[in-house]
Amino acid sequence: MSTLPPGFRLSVLDRSRTREGEEPSQALRDTVRLAREAEALGYHRFWVSEHHGVPGVAGSAPTVLAAAIAGATSAIRVGTGGVMLPNHRPMVVAEQFGVLESLFPGRIDMGLGRSLGFTDGVRRALGHDMDEAETFPERIQELLGWFTGTGTGHPGVHARPAEGLRVPPFVLATGEGARIAAEAGLPLVVGDLRRRERLLAAVDAYRSAFRPSAWAREPYVVVAGTVAVAPTGEEARRLLVPEAWATAHARTRGDFPPLAPPERIEGLVMTDRQRGLYEDGLTGHLYGTEDRVAEGLALAVKETGADEVLVTTSTYDREALLASYRGLARAAGLAPRGGGDALTGPGDGNVRREHPRTGGETDIG
Repeated sequence: MSTLPPGFRLSVLDRSRTREGEEPSQALRDTVRLAREAEALGYHRFWVSEHHGVPGVAGSAPTVLAAAIAGATSAIRVGTGGVMLPNHRPMVVAEQFGVLESLFPGRIDMGLGRSLGFTDGVRRALGHDMDEAETFPERIQELLGWFTGTGTGHPGVHARPAEGLRVPPFVLATGEGARIAAEAGLPLVVGDLRRRERLLAAVDAYRSAFRPSAWAREPYVVVAGTVAVAPTGEEARRLLVPEAWATAHARTRGDFPPLAPPERIEGLVMTDRQRGLYEDGLTGHLYGTEDRVAEGLALAVKETGADEVLVTTSTYDREALLASYRGLARAAGLAPRGGGDALTGPGDGNVRREHPRTGGETDIG
């Protein structure tokens, strides 16, 4: 079924979306459950995100959640998509990833973003303002310097246990991010599949401006997007309904709600603006049967030249979401990993591997 190029990678980003009537703890536990399923299905990475003060998202501490996921799995790479670097001191971020890499050597990724809080109130609570997003390039360089031990800003200070370890860094791009990633010589994560013209422009700009670094010899592009698979196209489209409504609600009422069941959403009376945003949220995504999605995925990879696709789907029905990821794995021709039932069998988070140390160029994990 799959016509994807050899060596192509398919990965998952989960935002720990909450559902109506459920506690946030359920969303976090289901993120871990999904990671174990993704590992068994053959997905390459499993990443989690950082959101603060958002009613519909439980994932506020990505490195903590990444530790739980890495401990519940044994082979899939685990990381962040991403840690919002302007919210944190680079030394603390280095220490956190140094601990993760020390516990789970060779499996940790460090995705980095430049976004700040969801609202002015959240930003004030975090102790930051919008201007700090402009310091993102400098913060990246300081962060990487804590790993290499080459930073000059704080003589005699060392980030332990990070110094000397290799944790692959990725830059999450929103506009300016593509240039920042290229100039720093780092892998790029860019979305989304719906805005194909803008996506292609960002990828082209990144590749043309890329400067090889000790972290990446050549450009590496991860394209992010929503993908939904179901037995019929209509069923796949209905998987998109809860997130489309949550986005429309957020943009018209100012808060991002937990996911609601599609049958309730389809009966809502919406304003004209809400209806327009809702319908827009349902268009342009890659969804349908396994065959249809296989064709669309192959075309997206061909057009973008992406090395990897990071899937960010969420919906109200968790079992339908799991079924979608299973169908996508079949559509993409992923090779399942052995080792029992991913939903109920514990992973060995203490697999021992030699630490990758700094010094010289490295391939992307």
